[in-house]
Amino acid sequence: QVQLVESGGGLVQPGGSLRLSCAASGKFFSPNAMGWYRQAPGKERELVATIVIGGTTNYADSVKGRFTISRDNAKNTMFLQMTSLKPEDTAVYYCNYRWLTSDSWGQGTQVTVSS
Repeated sequence: QVQLVESGGGLVQPGGSLRLSCAASGKFFSPNAMGWYRQAPGKERELVATIVIGGTTNYADSVKGRFTISRDNAKNTMFLQMTSLKPEDTAVYYCNYRWLTSDSWGQGTQVTVSS
């Protein structure tokens, strides 16, 4: 079982930046993937970005060129650098760990983009 704790959310103006962190603990297996998902009010949870243990990344089209996902395997930490934020980026952002078909989720961190 892997435990995940997100941090770094908050209120930011359009065009601003935020950096989310996800601290992972527990027993890890390889190969694995970690990722960020988000859920806006009234909408389904959607993929933002994923990164596998080897470093290959994948992004939703809506965030390509603005968001950067990274991970520090030695410290069991994952990051999401968000720039040029838009109001439509407002959502609760969740950290995910996946090994085979097993998923672990964090509790989420709120990101609000508003003037």
